[in-house]
Amino acid sequence: MNDLNFKRVAIIGVGLIGGSFALALKKYGFAGKIAGTGRKKENLARAKEMGLIDEYSTSASESVSDADLIVLSTPVGQFEDIFKTIRKNIKAGAIVTDVGSVKTEAIKILEPLMPPGVNFVGSHPIAGKERSGIDSASPDLFKNARCIVTPTPDTDKNSLKKILALWTELGSKTSLMSPEQHDWIFAATSHLPHIIAYALINTILDLNQNTLPHSGPSLRDMTRIALSSPELWRDICLCNKENILKSLNQFLSSITHLKGLIEKSDADGLEKEFQKAQTGRRLLEKAEP
Repeated sequence: MNDLNFKRVAIIGVGLIGGSFALALKKYGFAGKIAGTGRKKENLARAKEMGLIDEYSTSASESVSDADLIVLSTPVGQFEDIFKTIRKNIKAGAIVTDVGSVKTEAIKILEPLMPPGVNFVGSHPIAGKERSGIDSASPDLFKNARCIVTPTPDTDKNSLKKILALWTELGSKTSLMSPEQHDWIFAATSHLPHIIAYALINTILDLNQNTLPHSGPSLRDMTRIALSSPELWRDICLCNKENILKSLNQFLSSITHLKGLIEKSDADGLEKEFQKAQTGRRLLEKAEP
């Protein structure tokens, strides 16, 4: 860990992912200082008490001063305002990374704002929980999880190597992907499922919320991720809009097809569609890391 020459790390947004990143750094031998910043002083003070961070400030500019690594762990919709505030305080030679679920928009915002000598490398750890906040943070959140790193033609090669090495040190299985491919894939495999989970709960509430106490494990399993941060997922939907709309249109087509089969009482057609889905779900199990 210390071979990476990060003596001071600034984490902007100390919640589930940012807090877990801090805990993982400490667990795997980071000997430097971890500075945290965020909007709520109470949350930062508690993070320090819990041992996640060594110091904190509600001023992001103060936290990033003299940092070798800056980790953006906020909704992507906040990136531009944050970076315009901190860019003058970032020292030359620092590396900036993020942990967000949308890459094309993040890069579009951040790369033009990078000060001379400061390098951005996008990353997306495929790890998380449905509950946000530092109480859910874990040093093992990234262990054996995939982490997608998304370089561009402008990405500094040495900084890329350091970010790949960092995630490997934290226990992740790293791979490279273009920002565009990343956003297309995760619109279908992550963003769409979250939207469906939110919509499913809202549908049941609109039908009759008194039915919720009678739900079984299937509804809880399918809607677990509807407990995720609404602010975070609002920004993801808007920042990966085109890819998400394509996935949503395909989903609506599938739902419409199933609706038609039910209306026609097409038993064979329904069973065929369900068998197709069952086979696909088994493929998903084989694909798990």
